[in-house]
Order: sequence, then C-alpha cells, then structure tokens
Amino acid sequence: MTPVNHKVKHRSTIPANRDEQVELYVREYKAAGSGGTSKPVLMLHGRSVPALPGFDLVLPPHGGSSNPDAGLSWAQALAGKGYDVYIMDLQGSGLSRRPTMEDPCNANPAQRGLLATNPGTDQCAPVAAYPHQLGNSQSEWDELTTVVKFIRDRCNNEKVAFIGWSAAAFVMGPYVLQHPADVSSLFLLAPIFPPNGRWSTKAAAPFDPPPGTPVPAQAESNPPAVFGFPMNLTSKASLQATISDKEMADHVWSAIMDSDNTGRKWGGSTAGAPEGVMRWRNSYWWGWNNSTVPHAATLGNSVPVCIVYGDRDTTANTPAELGALLHFSVPDLYKGIPGTGKLMLRVQGWDHNPVWERQAAQVLQHMSWKWLDGKKVYGVERGSWFMDADGVLTEVMV
Repeated sequence: MTPVNHKVKHRSTIPANRDEQVELYVREYKAAGSGGTSKPVLMLHGRSVPALPGFDLVLPPHGGSSNPDAGLSWAQALAGKGYDVYIMDLQGSGLSRRPTMEDPCNANPAQRGLLATNPGTDQCAPVAAYPHQLGNSQSEWDELTTVVKFIRDRCNNEKVAFIGWSAAAFVMGPYVLQHPADVSSLFLLAPIFPPNGRWSTKAAAPFDPPPGTPVPAQAESNPPAVFGFPMNLTSKASLQATISDKEMADHVWSAIMDSDNTGRKWGGSTAGAPEGVMRWRNSYWWGWNNSTVPHAATLGNSVPVCIVYGDRDTTANTPAELGALLHFSVPDLYKGIPGTGKLMLRVQGWDHNPVWERQAAQVLQHMSWKWLDGKKVYGVERGSWFMDADGVLTEVMV
C-alpha cells in the first residue's frame, strides 16, 4: 500500500516550546477498495518505540512463506480490511517535532555514556541546556486532540477507533474519559496502568495536574527518579535483546533509525562509525489510575474496551513492592473499568513486543480486526480469557 504522510499543524503546550506552531507527523492508509466513508482508526505508540517501527513494520520474507499477509504491517493489514488507518508520533518521538532535544547534554545523565564516542562527548555541565522533562499528560492529550480533529474533519466527523500499545494507555485512556464523543472503541495492547499513579487532588477536576507539577529539575523522593532531562536513550543492543528473532531485531532497529536522522548518528563504540541510539521523550504522566478509570462510567459503556497482553509481559505487570509510580497491572485496569463492554485476553507465550514476533503479529492483527468489526474476538465479546498456544480460550476470574 502507498501511505499518505501528513504534517498536522499544532500549537504546542509542551513547556519547552509553548505556543510555538509545530508539525505532528501522521501517516495515513486509505481503506482498500473503499467507496464512500470508511471507519477511521488511530494508532498511537508507547513510551519509547516510535509509531512506524511499531505499527508499519513490513516484515522481511522468512522461511519461504507463501502467506500473502506475511509481509503486511499492522496498519496496512487493517487498511486491507476496509478501515482508514492513521498512525501518529507525539512530539519528542519519531518524525514529529523534537523540541530542545538535539544537544547530547539533554539526555538522561545515566545514559550519556552511550554518547562517549559518537557524537564524541559524555561530559556535560551539571545543569543541562534544558533541565526538565519534555512533555506531560496535558501536552500529550492536547496533541492527540489535534490529530483526532484532523481525522474527523477528513472522515465526515466519524468517531475514531483507538489502538494503543504500552504507554499509549496514559494518553488514550484519559482522552477517552474526557472526550467520549470522539471515540468509538478502545483497543489496548500491553497497556501500562499504575493503579495508584499520580492524580489530581481536586475531586471536581480529576484530570488537572497533581500538586507540585511541573516537577523541578531534581530527584523525586519516592521512588528515586531524576526528572531533570527531556530525552532518554536506548542502545541498539538493549533494544534488540528484547526481540527473540535476531533477523527481525536488525529489521526493527533499521526502521527505528529511519525515524530519527539525528539518533542514527549517535552511539556505538567506534569513533566515526555510529550504530545509532533510540531517542525517546521523558514525559510526566498523571490521570490514569484506579481513581480516574471509573470516571463518568464511560469505559465499557459508551466506549467498549478490548485489552490484550502476554503472560510473559513483565513490563506491563510489575510487583507492588516497586511503589505507586512503578507498579503496573493489566488486570487492575480491567477490574477498574466500570461497564460490561470490556474484554481481556491474556495470551500464552507473548511478551511486551508481540508486534515483532511473526506468528504473534498475525494473531494480533486478526484480534484487532475482529474487535473493530464486531466488538468480538474469537466469538467472545466480554469477560477475561486466557488463550493457550493452540488458540484455545478459557474464561478466567480476575
């Protein structure tokens, strides 16, 4: 399929470039063979991996497969089923604007060693050029608002179906709670959900910033985490260690580098021969927790929800001992959704990155299509289920 790439105008609410008009990158795939208005779908990336490597990765030929779907990206697969599919990058990610992020001294101090050889320095002043986190919940909700309006204007004001991976839940979840009339359904892959995460103390305004926001350039006391930088870094080796298929790992890294012309010139151990680093925004999130999920009884009622995650996913499910900000639980999100229009599938053998596992990717694409098509997956439309390696579903209590 041939994509259409858009640069959507947005007035930034990120502190680093507040009120500046910026461009948000949006890729569109028109529904195959559609006549008239097709149903729009918006796909949003998580914390670190940009949109295109996550949702539009064209898998290389493998094992002589004759399956015509084997080379399709997730986005193209859904467009082939009759949906108008849009993929977006938030500021500080992928091909959208990256404000105040070009200087290596703006990286996480604990990660600057990755830059010792390329671009050639790991020595920075105690206070970097921009000693604050880049974005926050409100700025990212604002960017999503701009893109949703752009899509609805192009699609005869049709409601938009949301698909989010990992930390996209921090952005799409609260957006749905605040703007339910914009969204037809919510499909979350491996959602990050802190049951006791940050929230406003104002009962009448649960999505206002919590006390003490914005965070100053200093360590937060519990747990200890430095917030005084806008940019995180991930090395090629660290990212590829999360992908079991090594051929696929090389393909993923190449796609990530294609989304960042600056990051691809950094990193590596040989001067003048960078292997690249993945740069990703440092955001400050609130408004997505046990207190806000029941807001207005939206989720599971006017906006049905499907959650899919793997039984080996230790990113989206972490121990309570890590504290309020780092304890994540997918089952707690499911339990907190007030309506009955909710479905959760825990899949045997999947980790946090099934989009890059050949067989898992095919199953995932089918799940999301059936959910969009009729709010059912493998014949079930609500409840909590375990899917084994043979595809057999068993209902389980949460």
